[in-house]
Amino acid sequence: MLAFDELEALRLADLEGLYQEEAAASMQISRQTFGNIVKSARKKVADALVNGKAIRIEGGVCPVEKWMCLCARPTSIPGQGNPGHGIQEVCSHCKIGNLARKHGS
Repeated sequence: MLAFDELEALRLADLEGLYQEEAAASMQISRQTFGNIVKSARKKVADALVNGKAIRIEGGVCPVEKWMCLCARPTSIPGQGNPGHGIQEVCSHCKIGNLARKHGS
């Protein structure tokens, strides 16, 4: 099982290429805590890949993220912070579902 905070740490470090200090600030945690989370996540992913295990994503802390709609107004998506998987799937302003992650949030 990979917790949501571990998935977010992997996204920030490995997909977005942020340094640990930047990624920790984005998650509003200390750099040391971020390092521990990403280390745990990488070990779980490596174990799954090498040993043919499935990865289930659940649990952990789910920060509210900022998303941008086509109406160009930022909107918060509660839940898992992922359109299609969160509680709210449409813009809180124009009520259209054309959302994308706001860069730099």
